[in-house]
Amino acid sequence: MKPPKHFRVSAAFVPRSVPRRPADCTSPELFAAAILVRLLICLAPAATQTGLPRRKRTVISHERLEAILRTLPRLTIGLVGVLFLDRYLHLVPGSSEQSIETGLEAYQIDRVRNSPGALGTVLNNLAALGVGLLVPVTAIGDDGHGYDLLKEIRKLPVDPAHVLCLPDRLTPTYTKPLRQAPNGQWHELNRIDVRTRGPLSEAATGELCRRVEQVFRTSDGLIVLDQLVDEDCGVVNSAVRATLERLASEQPNKLIYVDSRRFLGKFSVGVLKGNRSEVVGAPTAEDDAPIDQSLDALSRKTGRPAFCTMGERGILVARPGHEPTLVSATAVSGPIDIVGAGDAATSGIVTALLSGATELEAAALGNLVASITIQQLGTTGTATPEQVLAIWTDV
Repeated sequence: MKPPKHFRVSAAFVPRSVPRRPADCTSPELFAAAILVRLLICLAPAATQTGLPRRKRTVISHERLEAILRTLPRLTIGLVGVLFLDRYLHLVPGSSEQSIETGLEAYQIDRVRNSPGALGTVLNNLAALGVGLLVPVTAIGDDGHGYDLLKEIRKLPVDPAHVLCLPDRLTPTYTKPLRQAPNGQWHELNRIDVRTRGPLSEAATGELCRRVEQVFRTSDGLIVLDQLVDEDCGVVNSAVRATLERLASEQPNKLIYVDSRRFLGKFSVGVLKGNRSEVVGAPTAEDDAPIDQSLDALSRKTGRPAFCTMGERGILVARPGHEPTLVSATAVSGPIDIVGAGDAATSGIVTALLSGATELEAAALGNLVASITIQQLGTTGTATPEQVLAIWTDV
């Protein structure tokens, strides 16, 4: 069951301080009882950790964090995956018009907002963090949606030279009509999805593999985002996986970071990342294996670290020769929106690793970035270096 899009997280998950004795609390017994209750609340989440080693926020110091963030403008990061257009259609508030032909409501739109999605969400996050150059390798359609998508990504520090515009493909597009409620909040209506549900041509796949190799050799590291659930129907198909395996064998010290929604177990190279269901669902692990064993199996398979985003608990890190370690999440309070949290974590993890951070430091930065984006409601948020440093100081 997926969690609701909006929900509240109590500050009790990660208390920031032990309460002082109130001035009007004259009874030591009452005060002691209050502290005991607070401690029980604080310890309750930890009781569900199944014994995983945990690391506190101090896994990364303020000075180390500043040093990492200072290196980002010098990075060039390649990306491979499906690039979507997120198109938001804002209905005129209070309007209601029926179609003469069908008798159905005809939505009246007075504002269209476009944004890069899927691989574009990671592009937005990396750009906000200050990465110097982003080089995506992908395929879109030679159509109007593709024109609008290219217009948006050109606003970012992106080299679009390896975005193939194919006449036989549709530009993947999520069209989201939005209606304003009486309280002023916007609510999404039925989404309309546009994409080609079939494999790329042999010629297009060959060209993509050539571009992947070119970008891999000229970048500091490569992010592979395998978002589609239809096997071999997107950019990251079996031929691209084979290309990645060859490149990893030729340059084993260069980062290849893989985030796959359904096919994580099909990757035999790279730093693998997934959420709980994606990691447990990877065929590498035994059925019903605990999450730490499943992630450790992925790490042993590739010989590289593996990451699992664990929601409000933080990020689980598996490393060859080490027990899996949980790096605790950054505390937040109030309403949150978890859409895009995994991509935000990816941006923090990758930039940290490329800046020379340890795997646990990278997970800590991933937590910090995600904690900022989930507090931006109704949009896929981003985090700036200034916000990252501020929230480190605040927690």
